[in-house]
Amino acid sequence: MPRDVYLIKVGMTMTEGMVSEWYIADGQQVNKGEMLYALETEKVNLDVDAEASGTVKHLVQTGINMEPGVVVGYIFEAGEEIPSDLGALSSGAAESVATDRIDSAANDSVVDGQETDQPQSADNLVPGRIKSSPAARRLGRELGVDLKRVKGTGPGGRIIEADVQGAKDKTPKASPLAKRLAAEKGVDLFEVKGTGPGGRIVQADIEAAAAAAITTLAPSIVSESIGAETVVSAREEIRVPVKGIRKIIARRMISSLQNSAQLTMDMEVVMDDAVKLRESLIEEWRQQDIRPTYTDLVVRAVAKALGKHPQMNSQFGETEITLLAEINVGIAVALPEGLVVPVVRHADNLSVKELAVESARLASAARAGTLGLDDYAGGTFTVTALGMYGVDSFTPIINEPQAGILGVNRIYDGVEWHGDTAVRTKKMNLSLTWDHRVIDGAPAAEFLAEVRDLLSNPFRLLV
Repeated sequence: MPRDVYLIKVGMTMTEGMVSEWYIADGQQVNKGEMLYALETEKVNLDVDAEASGTVKHLVQTGINMEPGVVVGYIFEAGEEIPSDLGALSSGAAESVATDRIDSAANDSVVDGQETDQPQSADNLVPGRIKSSPAARRLGRELGVDLKRVKGTGPGGRIIEADVQGAKDKTPKASPLAKRLAAEKGVDLFEVKGTGPGGRIVQADIEAAAAAAITTLAPSIVSESIGAETVVSAREEIRVPVKGIRKIIARRMISSLQNSAQLTMDMEVVMDDAVKLRESLIEEWRQQDIRPTYTDLVVRAVAKALGKHPQMNSQFGETEITLLAEINVGIAVALPEGLVVPVVRHADNLSVKELAVESARLASAARAGTLGLDDYAGGTFTVTALGMYGVDSFTPIINEPQAGILGVNRIYDGVEWHGDTAVRTKKMNLSLTWDHRVIDGAPAAEFLAEVRDLLSNPFRLLV
Protein backbone atom coordinates (compact mmCIF):
# COMPACT_ATOMS: atom_id res chain seq x y z
CA MET A 1 0.00 0.00 0.00
CA PRO A 2 1.19 3.56 -0.68
CA ARG A 3 2.19 5.82 2.18
CA ASP A 4 -0.38 8.57 2.85
CA VAL A 5 0.83 12.17 2.80
CA TYR A 6 -1.24 14.19 5.25
CA LEU A 7 -1.83 17.91 5.69
CA ILE A 8 -0.14 17.95 9.07
CA LYS A 9 -1.57 19.78 12.07
CA VAL A 10 0.69 22.28 13.84
CA GLY A 11 -0.62 23.53 17.16
CA MET A 12 -3.90 22.83 18.92
CA THR A 13 -5.65 25.86 17.41
CA MET A 14 -5.00 25.07 13.73
CA THR A 15 -8.32 24.67 11.90
CA GLU A 16 -7.21 24.80 8.27
CA GLY A 17 -4.20 25.07 6.03
CA MET A 18 -3.05 24.55 2.48
CA VAL A 19 -0.27 23.08 0.38
CA SER A 20 1.19 26.30 -0.93
CA GLU A 21 3.86 24.55 -2.99
CA TRP A 22 4.82 21.01 -3.96
CA TYR A 23 8.62 20.71 -3.92
CA ILE A 24 8.46 17.30 -5.60
CA ALA A 25 6.50 17.31 -8.85
CA ASP A 26 3.70 14.85 -9.46
CA GLY A 27 5.16 11.52 -10.59
CA GLN A 28 8.71 12.39 -9.52
CA GLN A 29 10.91 10.51 -7.06
CA VAL A 30 11.51 11.63 -3.47
CA ASN A 31 13.95 10.36 -0.86
CA LYS A 32 12.99 10.02 2.78
CA GLY A 33 13.77 13.25 4.62
CA GLU A 34 13.66 15.49 1.54
CA MET A 35 11.34 18.50 1.54
CA LEU A 36 8.02 17.38 0.08
CA TYR A 37 5.63 20.33 0.30
CA ALA A 38 5.21 23.76 1.90
CA LEU A 39 2.42 24.07 4.47
CA GLU A 40 0.74 27.45 4.89
CA THR A 41 -1.60 28.10 7.83
CA GLU A 42 -3.19 31.16 9.35
CA LYS A 43 -0.16 31.58 11.61
CA VAL A 44 2.93 29.81 10.30
CA ASN A 45 4.54 28.54 7.12
CA LEU A 46 6.77 25.48 7.28
CA ASP A 47 8.29 22.76 5.12
CA VAL A 48 7.11 19.16 5.44
CA ASP A 49 9.58 16.34 4.83
CA ALA A 50 8.83 13.04 3.12
CA GLU A 51 8.45 10.16 5.57
CA ALA A 52 9.33 7.55 2.94
CA SER A 53 11.09 7.17 -0.41
CA GLY A 54 9.25 6.52 -3.65
CA THR A 55 7.10 8.07 -6.35
CA VAL A 56 5.05 11.11 -5.31
CA LYS A 57 1.47 11.48 -6.52
CA HIS A 58 -0.51 14.63 -5.74
CA LEU A 59 -4.11 14.31 -4.61
CA VAL A 60 -4.72 18.05 -4.20
CA GLN A 61 -3.46 21.12 -5.99
CA THR A 62 -1.81 24.11 -4.36
CA GLY A 63 -3.76 26.93 -2.76
CA ILE A 64 -6.78 24.93 -1.49
CA ASN A 65 -7.74 25.40 2.17
CA MET A 66 -8.36 22.10 3.98
CA GLU A 67 -8.74 20.76 7.48
CA PRO A 68 -5.62 19.25 9.07
CA GLY A 69 -5.37 15.49 8.69
CA VAL A 70 -6.65 15.39 5.11
CA VAL A 71 -4.69 13.15 2.73
CA VAL A 72 -3.07 15.43 0.14
CA GLY A 73 -1.02 12.86 -1.73
CA TYR A 74 0.70 9.48 -1.71
CA ILE A 75 4.19 8.03 -1.91
CA PHE A 76 4.35 4.74 -3.83
CA GLU A 77 7.23 2.35 -3.20
CA ALA A 78 9.40 1.05 -6.02
CA GLY A 79 7.52 -1.50 -8.10
CA GLU A 80 4.15 -0.63 -6.60
CA GLU A 81 1.34 -0.17 -9.12
CA ILE A 82 -0.02 3.38 -9.31
CA PRO A 83 -3.78 3.43 -10.01
CA SER A 84 -5.19 5.88 -12.52
CA ASP A 85 -7.91 6.97 -10.05
CA LEU A 86 -6.10 8.21 -6.95
CA GLY A 87 -9.33 9.57 -5.45
CA ALA A 88 -10.62 6.03 -5.00
CA LEU A 89 -7.84 5.36 -2.49
CA SER A 90 -9.19 7.99 -0.12
CA SER A 91 -12.78 8.93 -0.92
CA GLY A 92 -13.22 10.45 2.52
CA ALA A 93 -10.36 12.84 1.94
CA ALA A 94 -11.71 13.76 -1.47
CA GLU A 95 -15.12 14.56 0.01
CA SER A 96 -13.61 16.66 2.79
CA VAL A 97 -11.86 18.97 0.34
CA ALA A 98 -14.59 18.99 -2.31
CA THR A 99 -16.21 22.22 -1.15
CA ASP A 100 -12.90 24.05 -0.80
CA ARG A 101 -11.82 22.78 -4.22
CA ILE A 102 -15.00 24.08 -5.85
CA ASP A 103 -14.76 27.45 -4.09
CA SER A 104 -11.07 27.76 -4.92
CA ALA A 105 -11.65 26.76 -8.54
CA ALA A 106 -14.25 29.50 -8.86
CA ASN A 107 -11.62 32.02 -7.79
CA ASP A 108 -8.70 30.46 -9.62
CA SER A 109 -10.34 29.70 -12.97
CA VAL A 110 -10.10 33.31 -14.13
CA VAL A 111 -6.81 35.20 -13.94
CA ASP A 112 -6.48 38.51 -15.78
CA GLY A 113 -9.66 37.69 -17.70
CA GLN A 114 -8.29 34.39 -19.04
CA GLU A 115 -9.51 30.91 -18.10
CA THR A 116 -6.91 28.59 -16.57
CA ASP A 117 -6.90 24.85 -15.98
CA GLN A 118 -5.22 24.86 -12.57
CA PRO A 119 -5.22 27.04 -9.48
CA GLN A 120 -2.37 29.49 -9.22
CA SER A 121 0.51 28.65 -6.90
CA ALA A 122 0.51 30.58 -3.64
CA ASP A 123 3.99 31.84 -4.53
CA ASN A 124 2.52 33.56 -7.58
CA LEU A 125 0.00 35.43 -5.45
CA VAL A 126 2.56 37.07 -3.15
CA PRO A 127 4.72 39.56 -5.03
CA GLY A 128 8.42 39.23 -4.22
CA ARG A 129 8.10 35.97 -2.29
CA ILE A 130 11.40 34.08 -2.29
CA LYS A 131 11.51 30.29 -2.23
CA SER A 132 13.63 29.50 0.79
CA SER A 133 13.62 27.16 3.77
CA PRO A 134 12.85 28.55 7.26
CA ALA A 135 16.42 27.75 8.33
CA ALA A 136 17.79 29.71 5.35
CA ARG A 137 15.61 32.72 6.17
CA ARG A 138 16.69 32.61 9.79
CA LEU A 139 20.38 32.40 8.89
CA GLY A 140 19.97 35.15 6.30
CA ARG A 141 18.50 37.43 8.93
CA GLU A 142 21.27 36.63 11.41
CA LEU A 143 24.05 37.21 8.87
CA GLY A 144 22.41 40.16 7.14
CA VAL A 145 22.33 38.35 3.77
CA ASP A 146 19.75 39.56 1.24
CA LEU A 147 18.05 36.40 -0.05
CA LYS A 148 17.22 38.16 -3.31
CA ARG A 149 20.93 37.96 -4.10
CA VAL A 150 21.27 34.27 -3.27
CA LYS A 151 21.00 31.50 -5.88
CA GLY A 152 19.15 28.49 -4.51
CA THR A 153 20.49 24.97 -4.99
CA GLY A 154 17.65 23.16 -3.21
CA PRO A 155 14.63 21.46 -4.83
CA GLY A 156 13.12 23.69 -7.51
CA GLY A 157 15.80 26.34 -6.96
CA ARG A 158 14.85 26.77 -3.29
CA ILE A 159 17.39 28.57 -1.10
CA ILE A 160 18.84 26.40 1.67
CA GLU A 161 21.24 27.11 4.55
CA ALA A 162 24.36 26.25 2.56
CA ASP A 163 23.40 28.82 -0.09
CA VAL A 164 23.10 31.57 2.51
CA GLN A 165 26.39 30.62 4.16
CA GLY A 166 28.13 30.71 0.77
CA ALA A 167 26.74 34.16 0.02
CA LYS A 168 27.88 35.62 3.34
CA ASP A 169 31.28 36.80 2.10
CA LYS A 170 29.69 38.46 -0.94
CA THR A 171 27.51 40.77 1.14
CA PRO A 172 28.69 44.42 1.07
CA LYS A 173 30.31 45.69 4.25
CA ALA A 174 28.03 48.11 6.07
CA SER A 175 27.59 49.50 9.55
CA PRO A 176 24.69 48.10 11.65
CA LEU A 177 22.90 51.45 11.38
CA ALA A 178 23.36 51.50 7.59
CA LYS A 179 21.93 47.98 7.31
CA ARG A 180 18.90 48.92 9.39
CA LEU A 181 18.29 52.10 7.39
CA ALA A 182 18.66 50.18 4.14
CA ALA A 183 15.99 47.71 5.26
CA GLU A 184 13.65 50.52 6.35
CA LYS A 185 14.08 52.55 3.15
CA GLY A 186 14.21 49.61 0.73
CA VAL A 187 17.75 50.40 -0.43
CA ASP A 188 19.76 47.58 -2.05
CA LEU A 189 23.20 47.52 -0.42
CA PHE A 190 24.67 46.02 -3.60
CA GLU A 191 23.78 49.23 -5.44
CA VAL A 192 25.44 51.55 -2.90
CA LYS A 193 29.04 52.67 -3.00
CA GLY A 194 30.50 52.97 0.48
CA THR A 195 32.37 56.11 1.50
CA GLY A 196 33.41 54.90 4.95
CA PRO A 197 36.77 53.43 5.97
CA GLY A 198 37.76 50.63 3.58
CA GLY A 199 34.70 51.26 1.40
CA ARG A 200 32.31 50.47 4.26
CA ILE A 201 28.73 51.67 3.69
CA VAL A 202 27.63 54.21 6.29
CA GLN A 203 24.41 56.07 7.14
CA ALA A 204 25.09 58.97 4.75
CA ASP A 205 25.48 56.55 1.83
CA ILE A 206 22.05 55.00 2.50
CA GLU A 207 20.34 58.37 2.85
CA ALA A 208 21.90 59.59 -0.40
CA ALA A 209 20.83 56.42 -2.24
CA ALA A 210 17.27 56.70 -0.90
CA ALA A 211 17.04 60.36 -1.95
CA ALA A 212 18.34 59.51 -5.43
CA ALA A 213 15.78 56.74 -5.82
CA ILE A 214 12.89 59.10 -5.10
CA THR A 215 13.92 61.51 -7.85
CA THR A 216 14.22 58.75 -10.46
CA LEU A 217 10.91 56.96 -9.92
CA ALA A 218 9.21 56.17 -13.21
CA PRO A 219 5.55 57.13 -13.73
CA SER A 220 3.08 54.28 -13.30
CA ILE A 221 1.07 55.27 -16.40
CA VAL A 222 2.90 55.55 -19.73
CA SER A 223 1.84 58.18 -22.24
CA GLU A 224 2.62 57.91 -25.96
CA SER A 225 2.26 60.76 -28.45
CA ILE A 226 0.59 59.82 -31.73
CA GLY A 227 0.33 62.86 -33.99
CA ALA A 228 -1.58 65.54 -32.10
CA GLU A 229 -3.16 63.06 -29.69
CA THR A 230 -1.78 61.55 -26.52
CA VAL A 231 -2.84 58.01 -25.68
CA VAL A 232 -2.53 56.87 -22.06
CA SER A 233 -2.04 53.12 -21.71
CA ALA A 234 -4.61 51.49 -19.44
CA ARG A 235 -3.59 49.55 -16.35
CA GLU A 236 -4.27 45.83 -16.51
CA GLU A 237 -6.95 44.46 -14.22
CA ILE A 238 -5.46 41.98 -11.79
CA ARG A 239 -7.57 39.50 -9.87
CA VAL A 240 -6.05 37.96 -6.76
CA PRO A 241 -7.95 35.01 -5.26
CA VAL A 242 -9.00 35.52 -1.63
CA LYS A 243 -7.19 32.72 0.16
CA GLY A 244 -4.48 32.01 2.69
CA ILE A 245 -3.80 34.77 5.20
CA ARG A 246 -6.06 37.26 3.40
CA LYS A 247 -9.03 34.88 3.53
CA ILE A 248 -8.48 34.20 7.22
CA ILE A 249 -8.14 37.91 8.04
CA ALA A 250 -11.37 38.69 6.18
CA ARG A 251 -13.27 35.98 8.01
CA ARG A 252 -11.92 36.93 11.44
CA MET A 253 -12.58 40.64 11.03
CA ILE A 254 -16.22 40.02 10.09
CA SER A 255 -16.58 37.55 12.95
CA SER A 256 -15.08 40.02 15.42
CA LEU A 257 -17.49 42.78 14.41
CA GLN A 258 -20.50 40.47 14.40
CA ASN A 259 -19.78 38.73 17.71
CA SER A 260 -18.86 41.65 19.96
CA ALA A 261 -20.09 45.14 20.85
CA GLN A 262 -17.16 47.29 19.74
CA LEU A 263 -16.74 50.99 20.46
CA THR A 264 -13.73 53.25 19.90
CA MET A 265 -12.51 56.35 21.75
CA ASP A 266 -9.50 58.61 21.18
CA MET A 267 -7.37 60.34 23.79
CA GLU A 268 -4.60 62.91 23.35
CA VAL A 269 -1.19 62.32 24.92
CA VAL A 270 1.57 64.86 25.55
CA MET A 271 4.71 63.11 24.32
CA ASP A 272 7.50 65.62 25.05
CA ASP A 273 9.14 63.56 27.78
CA ALA A 274 8.54 60.29 25.93
CA VAL A 275 10.35 61.69 22.87
CA LYS A 276 13.28 62.77 25.05
CA LEU A 277 13.38 59.41 26.83
CA ARG A 278 13.42 57.46 23.57
CA GLU A 279 16.23 59.60 22.16
CA SER A 280 18.24 59.07 25.34
CA LEU A 281 17.70 55.31 25.29
CA ILE A 282 18.68 55.06 21.62
CA GLU A 283 21.95 56.80 22.42
CA GLU A 284 22.46 54.73 25.58
CA TRP A 285 21.97 51.41 23.78
CA ARG A 286 23.55 52.34 20.45
CA GLN A 287 26.60 50.10 20.95
CA GLN A 288 24.28 47.14 21.65
CA ASP A 289 22.33 47.84 18.44
CA ILE A 290 19.09 48.20 20.41
CA ARG A 291 16.73 50.86 19.07
CA PRO A 292 13.48 51.25 21.07
CA THR A 293 10.42 52.49 19.19
CA TYR A 294 7.46 54.54 20.36
CA THR A 295 5.39 51.37 20.07
CA ASP A 296 7.74 49.73 22.60
CA LEU A 297 6.97 52.53 25.06
CA VAL A 298 3.25 52.13 24.39
CA VAL A 299 3.42 48.36 24.94
CA ARG A 300 5.22 48.93 28.23
CA ALA A 301 2.55 51.45 29.30
CA VAL A 302 -0.24 49.09 28.21
CA ALA A 303 1.26 46.18 30.15
CA LYS A 304 1.46 48.24 33.34
CA ALA A 305 -2.05 49.63 32.86
CA LEU A 306 -3.54 46.17 32.27
CA GLY A 307 -2.26 45.14 35.68
CA LYS A 308 -4.36 47.90 37.27
CA HIS A 309 -7.38 47.39 34.99
CA PRO A 310 -7.83 43.61 34.71
CA GLN A 311 -11.22 43.90 33.00
CA MET A 312 -9.42 45.06 29.87
CA ASN A 313 -7.26 41.94 30.08
CA SER A 314 -10.17 39.51 29.88
CA GLN A 315 -12.32 37.31 27.65
CA PHE A 316 -16.09 37.17 27.31
CA GLY A 317 -17.74 33.75 27.59
CA GLU A 318 -21.29 32.43 27.36
CA THR A 319 -21.85 32.49 31.13
CA GLU A 320 -18.85 34.33 32.57
CA ILE A 321 -16.08 36.85 31.96
CA THR A 322 -12.59 35.47 32.54
CA LEU A 323 -10.00 37.87 33.96
CA LEU A 324 -6.76 36.48 32.60
CA ALA A 325 -3.78 35.84 34.85
CA GLU A 326 -1.09 36.52 32.22
CA ILE A 327 -0.50 39.80 30.41
CA ASN A 328 0.63 38.93 26.88
CA VAL A 329 0.56 41.83 24.43
CA GLY A 330 0.26 41.18 20.70
CA ILE A 331 1.93 43.60 18.29
CA ALA A 332 0.42 43.81 14.81
CA VAL A 333 2.99 43.50 12.00
CA ALA A 334 2.03 44.34 8.40
CA LEU A 335 3.31 41.95 5.72
CA PRO A 336 2.70 42.07 1.94
CA GLU A 337 0.34 39.10 2.21
CA GLY A 338 -1.53 40.32 5.31
CA LEU A 339 -1.39 41.23 8.98
CA VAL A 340 0.10 38.96 11.64
CA VAL A 341 0.11 39.47 15.40
CA PRO A 342 3.08 37.93 17.24
CA VAL A 343 2.87 38.11 21.02
CA VAL A 344 5.20 39.54 23.67
CA ARG A 345 4.60 37.10 26.50
CA HIS A 346 4.56 38.31 30.12
CA ALA A 347 5.00 41.85 28.89
CA ASP A 348 4.34 43.23 32.38
CA ASN A 349 7.53 41.54 33.63
CA LEU A 350 9.79 42.97 30.90
CA SER A 351 11.79 46.18 31.07
CA VAL A 352 11.71 48.70 28.23
CA LYS A 353 15.04 47.34 27.04
CA GLU A 354 13.82 43.74 27.09
CA LEU A 355 10.62 44.78 25.30
CA ALA A 356 12.61 46.56 22.58
CA VAL A 357 14.75 43.46 21.97
CA GLU A 358 11.77 41.08 21.92
CA SER A 359 9.54 43.25 19.71
CA ALA A 360 12.40 43.75 17.23
CA ARG A 361 12.95 39.97 17.16
CA LEU A 362 9.27 39.29 16.54
CA ALA A 363 8.95 41.91 13.80
CA SER A 364 12.09 40.69 12.04
CA ALA A 365 11.00 37.04 12.28
CA ALA A 366 7.53 37.94 10.98
CA ARG A 367 8.98 39.59 7.88
CA ALA A 368 11.41 36.69 7.36
CA GLY A 369 8.62 34.13 7.76
CA THR A 370 10.36 32.37 10.68
CA LEU A 371 7.86 32.92 13.49
CA GLY A 372 7.06 29.80 15.49
CA LEU A 373 3.76 28.74 17.01
CA ASP A 374 4.83 29.96 20.46
CA ASP A 375 5.35 33.44 19.02
CA TYR A 376 1.61 33.66 18.28
CA ALA A 377 0.25 31.97 21.38
CA GLY A 378 -1.68 33.39 24.30
CA GLY A 379 -2.27 37.04 23.38
CA THR A 380 -4.54 38.86 25.84
CA PHE A 381 -4.47 42.40 24.36
CA THR A 382 -3.20 43.89 21.10
CA VAL A 383 -1.34 47.05 20.07
CA THR A 384 -1.40 48.16 16.43
CA ALA A 385 0.40 51.19 15.01
CA LEU A 386 -0.30 53.34 11.94
CA GLY A 387 1.53 56.44 13.08
CA MET A 388 4.39 55.80 10.65
CA TYR A 389 1.88 56.43 7.83
CA GLY A 390 0.84 59.85 9.17
CA VAL A 391 -2.47 58.61 10.63
CA ASP A 392 -4.07 60.76 13.35
CA SER A 393 -6.95 58.46 14.31
CA PHE A 394 -8.44 55.12 13.26
CA THR A 395 -10.76 52.36 14.47
CA PRO A 396 -8.81 49.15 15.15
CA ILE A 397 -10.84 45.91 15.21
CA ILE A 398 -10.53 43.64 18.23
CA ASN A 399 -8.50 40.46 17.85
CA GLU A 400 -10.95 37.84 19.13
CA PRO A 401 -11.41 36.68 21.86
CA GLN A 402 -9.63 39.64 23.46
CA ALA A 403 -11.53 42.53 25.03
CA GLY A 404 -9.52 45.42 23.62
CA ILE A 405 -7.01 46.75 21.10
CA LEU A 406 -5.05 50.01 21.15
CA GLY A 407 -4.18 51.99 18.03
CA VAL A 408 -1.01 54.12 18.00
CA ASN A 409 -1.11 57.23 15.82
CA ARG A 410 1.51 59.70 14.61
CA ILE A 411 3.34 62.21 16.79
CA TYR A 412 2.53 65.76 15.75
CA ASP A 413 3.23 69.36 16.80
CA GLY A 414 0.56 70.57 19.21
CA VAL A 415 0.01 73.39 21.67
CA GLU A 416 -0.32 73.42 25.45
CA TRP A 417 -1.38 76.49 27.41
CA HIS A 418 0.68 77.55 30.42
CA GLY A 419 -1.54 80.28 31.77
CA ASP A 420 -1.96 82.70 28.87
CA THR A 421 1.16 81.45 27.09
CA ALA A 422 0.94 78.96 24.22
CA VAL A 423 3.76 76.41 24.31
CA ARG A 424 4.63 74.19 21.37
CA THR A 425 4.63 70.52 22.32
CA LYS A 426 4.71 67.00 20.88
CA LYS A 427 1.41 65.13 20.98
CA MET A 428 -0.09 61.84 19.90
CA ASN A 429 -3.57 60.34 19.80
CA LEU A 430 -4.33 56.87 21.10
CA SER A 431 -7.34 54.99 19.66
CA LEU A 432 -8.84 52.37 21.98
CA THR A 433 -11.44 49.87 20.78
CA TRP A 434 -13.08 47.82 23.54
CA ASP A 435 -15.82 45.21 23.86
CA HIS A 436 -18.79 46.81 25.61
CA ARG A 437 -20.04 43.37 26.68
CA VAL A 438 -16.98 43.11 28.93
CA ILE A 439 -16.32 46.65 30.07
CA ASP A 440 -18.28 49.92 30.09
CA GLY A 441 -17.15 53.26 28.72
CA ALA A 442 -16.06 54.81 32.04
CA PRO A 443 -13.65 52.03 33.10
CA ALA A 444 -12.39 51.79 29.51
CA ALA A 445 -11.62 55.52 29.62
CA GLU A 446 -9.86 55.05 32.97
CA PHE A 447 -7.63 52.39 31.41
CA LEU A 448 -6.81 54.64 28.46
CA ALA A 449 -6.11 57.55 30.81
CA GLU A 450 -3.68 55.33 32.74
CA VAL A 451 -1.80 54.57 29.50
CA ARG A 452 -1.82 58.29 28.66
CA ASP A 453 -0.42 59.27 32.07
CA LEU A 454 2.34 56.67 31.87
CA LEU A 455 3.45 57.98 28.47
CA SER A 456 3.25 61.60 29.62
CA ASN A 457 5.45 60.71 32.61
CA PRO A 458 7.62 58.03 31.03
CA PHE A 459 10.06 57.70 33.94
CA ARG A 460 7.33 55.49 35.45
CA LEU A 461 7.91 53.06 32.59
CA LEU A 462 11.46 52.44 33.80
CA VAL A 463 10.42 51.06 37.20
